[in-house]
Amino acid sequence: MSFCNISEFPSNLRTLENLEYLDLSNNKIQGRILKSESRGIKNLDYLNLSQNFLTYIEDHPWRDIRTLDLSNNMLQGSLFDPPPICNLSSLEYLSLSNNNLYGRIPQCFGNMGVVMLHLQKNNLHGSIPDTFANGSSLVSLDLSGNELEGRLPRSLGNCSQLEVMNVGNNKISDIFPYWFGTLWNLKVIVLRSNKFYGPIQDSKTLFHFSNLQILDLSHNEFKSFLPRNLFENLGAMMLISNNESDVRYIGDDYYKDSVVVTMKGRDIEMTRILTIFTSIDLSHNNFEGKIPEILGNFKSLIVLNLAHNSLTGNIPSSLGNSIALESLDLSSNKLGGRIPVQLESLTFLSLLNLSHNQLSGPIPQGGQFETFESDYFIRNKGLCGRPLPTKCNNDPRPQLPPAFSEGEDDNSSEFDWKIAMMGYGSGVVIGLSIGYIVFSTGKPRWLVRMVEARVQNIVRRTGR
Repeated sequence: MSFCNISEFPSNLRTLENLEYLDLSNNKIQGRILKSESRGIKNLDYLNLSQNFLTYIEDHPWRDIRTLDLSNNMLQGSLFDPPPICNLSSLEYLSLSNNNLYGRIPQCFGNMGVVMLHLQKNNLHGSIPDTFANGSSLVSLDLSGNELEGRLPRSLGNCSQLEVMNVGNNKISDIFPYWFGTLWNLKVIVLRSNKFYGPIQDSKTLFHFSNLQILDLSHNEFKSFLPRNLFENLGAMMLISNNESDVRYIGDDYYKDSVVVTMKGRDIEMTRILTIFTSIDLSHNNFEGKIPEILGNFKSLIVLNLAHNSLTGNIPSSLGNSIALESLDLSSNKLGGRIPVQLESLTFLSLLNLSHNQLSGPIPQGGQFETFESDYFIRNKGLCGRPLPTKCNNDPRPQLPPAFSEGEDDNSSEFDWKIAMMGYGSGVVIGLSIGYIVFSTGKPRWLVRMVEARVQNIVRRTGR
């Protein structure tokens, strides 16, 4: 009954005691659902009330329900009121996202056996429960857009099936969770807009992010050098799959996942995440040092954002090997040197922002560079060429002939010089002969007059 323009919970459903699947999403159901209205449908296995205008649900009589989606409503109150969801022992898929819920996350959520837990975009506060047990079946956890504080619970390391971890836009204060490296199935890590700090350094536990395809650490307080040891293990970003059957969405096996990605200068919410989409966003931190050459090995990387850091050195020419790049933002750093001409080979590149650096020399003119605007290159005093108004000066230095290598044949060099001298001598002889003929015959007359007038002018100036 989705998209049926229903404005209230259907009263005729009360008598359907054997009903197991009910979809009332994308309607106009408002206000409360009272206990009397939901009491008769005890055996629901699946209930979807998302995309409505609900403010309150008095009871959860569906004790054996596995999927409960109440997202995108106007639900108010605490997660403990109405009667706690912790009583739903069979629950596997729970989404309460995009509501007005407040309070703390119940401790029971860590050991309920849920596969998907989406509580994003509410007003939840406090810390994340540290109750995730060994053998946890959690696959997708999205707590973004709340007021959560404290540290990331170390018990999340027990969730060996975890694929999506999103705690962006909170107030979490912690170091980089290097222990995530033990989660082999992890595909998405979003820590953006929190208070994470310190260097991303080597740890006793090796990084094993071989399946990671989205890494967002932006808008934090990370510092020191870019983590080369982490990059070396991002295997999924280095390979390109030519098998079209591999192109699907993350969550097809359980539920849909969404994520906000800063791409081409804008925050874009991806309501579904393609398994072939890859992104690295380390912008708005305090990283320093050079950009690692190893980033050129990322053949399937689509988005790379290192803007607003303190990076130095040259732009690696190896980035020209990242053939899938569509968005490259290196703005607001301290990068110097010239723009590598190898970037001309990036045929999918639709955004290249190099503004606010210390780059110099001519801007490459081939490939996608013909489409970029001047704003992407401003505040680089040494840059010149289109699309900037500053023209490049031609190099006045003469082109020197290539030096002879030690292995060249001396006879060939002597032969080249003989040819040059023969040409020079014959040119002098021919020139003198033509001059003699011209002035002895007086033809052509225009040439004789021009030479004589020039001689007379010189005589007048010298007074002789």
